[in-house]
Amino acid sequence: MKGPTHILALDQGTTSTRAVVFDQHARRVAMVQRELRQIFPQSGWVEHDPEEIWQAVREVLAGALASAGINAGDVLALGITNQRETVVVWDRVTGKPVHNAIVWQDRRTAGLCAEMVAAGHQESIQLKTGLVVDAYFSASKLRWLLDTIPGLRQRAMRGNALAGTIDSFLIWRLTGGQVHATDATNAARTMLFNIHTQQWDDDLLRIWGIPEAILPEVRDCNAQFGSIDAGMFGAPIPITGVAGDQHAAMAGQACFKAGMTKCTYGTGAFLLLNTGAQPVKSSQQLLTTLAYRLDGQSAYALEGSIFSAGSAVQWLRDGLKILESSGASQLMAAGLASNGGVYLVPAFTGLGAPYWDPDARAALMGVSRDTGPEHLARAALESVGYQTLDLLQAMEADGATPPRELRVDGGMVNNDWLCQFIADMAQCPVQRPVDTETTVRGAALLAGLGAGLYDDLDALANVWRAERTFQPLMQPAERDRLYDGWKTAVQRVLTR
Repeated sequence: MKGPTHILALDQGTTSTRAVVFDQHARRVAMVQRELRQIFPQSGWVEHDPEEIWQAVREVLAGALASAGINAGDVLALGITNQRETVVVWDRVTGKPVHNAIVWQDRRTAGLCAEMVAAGHQESIQLKTGLVVDAYFSASKLRWLLDTIPGLRQRAMRGNALAGTIDSFLIWRLTGGQVHATDATNAARTMLFNIHTQQWDDDLLRIWGIPEAILPEVRDCNAQFGSIDAGMFGAPIPITGVAGDQHAAMAGQACFKAGMTKCTYGTGAFLLLNTGAQPVKSSQQLLTTLAYRLDGQSAYALEGSIFSAGSAVQWLRDGLKILESSGASQLMAAGLASNGGVYLVPAFTGLGAPYWDPDARAALMGVSRDTGPEHLARAALESVGYQTLDLLQAMEADGATPPRELRVDGGMVNNDWLCQFIADMAQCPVQRPVDTETTVRGAALLAGLGAGLYDDLDALANVWRAERTFQPLMQPAERDRLYDGWKTAVQRVLTR
């Protein structure tokens, strides 16, 4: 193939920003990463400095090109994936943010969301968006900014301010202020986008008090999003793929057929089941969301969110200091014949799906004089498997067929013991890919699709490879006994 063949992918996450260069065979060539500072103005509030994000983006993109030994002219396209729901508002003329970004984890608008539920808006919002009314999503954050910053609402209504999720802010900056756009997956997480009509919804905008003029144009995940300004890296680079992080991970895991399921295990964990062309309304407090939208065709997914996965192990390492490293948890768990009846419910910031109890708090149960650090390590890992089963059973209750396989990714899945326990809980094969950084990989594949490097979804699926498959080994009766203990433990922390 003549001409530029490399794909550049940007992953702007909650705790770091990274850029990766892939060749035309989807092989990783170079990667550069920068940590992202977290800002906590007060309890329950989480912010990021958009200028710090922007500086890191420029550094990692330039660094990845240099590390790969290529220049911008060698790059066919850029793909972007990002932390979802996090909101930025900036000045249309100067491009300067008017406030720090409000991060998806931020809880300052919980009271506003409770007011919306009390006013009777929950059902209509869920029907249109597939989402549970919660401070997790973007709408209440944007409303807070418009109500709090003096004069901002008036500026927004005059078209002098713009708003969007992190992808929109970066597209605006990268294109030199030429493009104000987002993709359908990020739009679907704002609680302002109707996933059935595929557009910003007038009723939702009215309910939340958001002027449409402030919002970006919604495009397909493999659409044209303009080009990086030529003055930035020496040559223009077309932006041809954009998706929120979990949706990009679906693409990276090649979950393109109805029934295919992936789970990304990081600080939290996110399990998505492809439901095909039809959205499935959940009766189990799962989220109905867009899996992706390509060439005008939408695929939907059921999503379950686990708030604390890797963070439970991080707590043992950094808080209790009983782990030298997160990886040490594997040997500690494997060294025990059983869990000793010890359960950790890691509700450090509440419980996600299918409970949606933000007021629940973590608890350690079944502790005896025989309990040691190894039991705590094992309990932390087991909690991830139990929560995965919670989500799979909720999806089955919503009418989904149990998965034939579960594709896993994220930093936690380098732990073989955990992968085996997930397989035992799920009672289905767990497949770990060769490249477990599937989020940034998915952004690259979507960009390659948008740029014509790949012809179709089959071509994307053909570059996926499993590194190892974990078969379930535990007897179903033992699985059920352990899981019953988990459900008893969860009931003790629920507040609703």
